[in-house]
Amino acid sequence: MTEDGPPLGNRWPLFGIRLTCGDVSLQPPQERDLERLVEIMPDDVEQDPDSVLLAGLDPRANRQRLLLRAYWKSWADWSIESWCLNFRVEHKGRVVGMQALEAEHFPDLRTVDSWSWLEPDRRSRGIGTAMRTAILGLAFDHLGALAAVSSAREDNLASLGVSHRIGYMDNGVSASRSPSGPCTLHHVRLTREGWQASGRSSSVSVSGLEGCGPYFGLDL
Repeated sequence: MTEDGPPLGNRWPLFGIRLTCGDVSLQPPQERDLERLVEIMPDDVEQDPDSVLLAGLDPRANRQRLLLRAYWKSWADWSIESWCLNFRVEHKGRVVGMQALEAEHFPDLRTVDSWSWLEPDRRSRGIGTAMRTAILGLAFDHLGALAAVSSAREDNLASLGVSHRIGYMDNGVSASRSPSGPCTLHHVRLTREGWQASGRSSSVSVSGLEGCGPYFGLDL
């Protein structure tokens, strides 16, 4: 298990956010967590097709480089109008994946998006549902979100299954580019009313939001 103390918590309070759902816990990773995350990132995590790959690196080294770049970029580019809050995911004390919550123009649109990945040997255990539930609890019950959207390739049945299990409704399809070529994305959407009707709010514990309000343009 990594250390819990946020040494920069007073200067960057987002590091202090803690979410729990059952035996799954989430908190924003710090640099000491990055080595573990790049080690366990699965090879089936698709990168942005517009990502620039370095010719001198093999595919796995490029994926690891892009994860590190995305981590630093998410903090460096944070603004009220555009943010991505990454979480390391722990299951029974072991870091097993990442979950992100992101938004554009959140103070006006009150809509969040998400993405995630898990170690292959930790899939199909309910962890994916728990980690998505945790960030939805943060979004709807503490940040005042009105809707959450998500999308997945039509062959990503695990991700779509998590969405439908929680209560997202189908919201159309679109064509998209991917590193492996054109693909079809299935879009889903969950409203605040749908979240409340799911009854999952009580399963989520959120702490450490003190001082974070200005980072979201909210009075927390």
